[in-house]
Amino acid sequence: MIILVLNTGSSSVKYQVINPEEKKALAKGVVERIGMAGAVLTHKVLGGEEIKLAGEILDHKMAIEYVLSILLSKNHGVIKSRDEITAVGHRVVHGGEAFSASVLISEDVMTEMRKCIDYAPLHNPSNLKGINAAKQLLPNVPHVVVFDTAFHQSMPKHAFLYGLPYVLYKRHGIRRYGFHGSSHRFVGDRAAELVGKPKEELNIITCHLGNGCSMAAIEKGRSVDTSMGFTPLEGLLMGTRSGDIDPAIVLQIMSKEDLSLNDATTMLNKHSGLQGISGLSSDMREIEEEYKSNERARIAHDIFTYRIKKYIGAYAAAMGGVDVVVFTGGIGENSSMVRKKSTEGLEFFGLKIDDAKNTSNGSDEKLISTDESKVKCYVIPTNEELVIALDTMEIVNNLKKESK
Repeated sequence: MIILVLNTGSSSVKYQVINPEEKKALAKGVVERIGMAGAVLTHKVLGGEEIKLAGEILDHKMAIEYVLSILLSKNHGVIKSRDEITAVGHRVVHGGEAFSASVLISEDVMTEMRKCIDYAPLHNPSNLKGINAAKQLLPNVPHVVVFDTAFHQSMPKHAFLYGLPYVLYKRHGIRRYGFHGSSHRFVGDRAAELVGKPKEELNIITCHLGNGCSMAAIEKGRSVDTSMGFTPLEGLLMGTRSGDIDPAIVLQIMSKEDLSLNDATTMLNKHSGLQGISGLSSDMREIEEEYKSNERARIAHDIFTYRIKKYIGAYAAAMGGVDVVVFTGGIGENSSMVRKKSTEGLEFFGLKIDDAKNTSNGSDEKLISTDESKVKCYVIPTNEELVIALDTMEIVNNLKKESK
């Protein structure tokens, strides 16, 4: 079985060709600068060298045509015919309350997804463009959608509702949705495998730390809380996002600085976080290089790790204990300093990091807690594309069973 996984942005299409039965990516790449000068396709086959192809790529349909052409090419391809593609799995950011699992795309599903555009106006329209383009180019195969928000639909009301008039939830869907669901689900399931126990017997805290950061409390295999909220702005300090703040601050700054709604949104999402505090960079590598010599870089790093520690403590309390803590994402997988500082002082509830195990960075899967630590701590590279491929395979297999 061959699954084409697509992740469509406003000016990009990321893709992977995956054999889900072997859990192997045969090829992957990205088309960037769609609709702009200097558009380029970057492509890599498993075990091969990365190549770049420049071209005039005007829209998402043309971008996916480029992808299919390179996948079929004699020198750089991995399939001989489009007919080898069993199905297409699409990543969509927001599924609202309508979707608690991955689904086969139908006209009814498309209608519901359009209703979610208000929740993710920067992402969902692009995701829908990619789906429409792919369906035109590959009309005879099933198309499946996997939502970032779906995994968190198991949260109870006391975790997802805000202290606002209830009518705003009923009228406008104002609630916590959470994001990075495929990543949290993948590393949580993998942690249970590594521990050697069913996930239904474990309480797991997952830390997805990259330019965007979120954490999840996974109780007995179900997400019961997560740090991102109505949008991906809430929660941890991030590369350029503020994370948790007093909401009155926004009103005060808009008044004092004469900011428009768009100005305030841009400030919170693009000019805050590590970048805003340090005045140096949104890149954790640069922050850590300057940690000893630059006070603002040090403060930014301290805030970043302090908030992670607070959420670990909060989620351990919410679940009545924790068995496993997982770090993933670009920062989570590569910064031993972040992992160490985020877990210092948590020995009182049984979490103790082994400095020697933790020091080795890189994207390898590893246990970094001490042998006597009651709480296991792992670094597990995330693989959201594999989650999409596996969900797509499951839905396709169910279709086959129903047709018999």
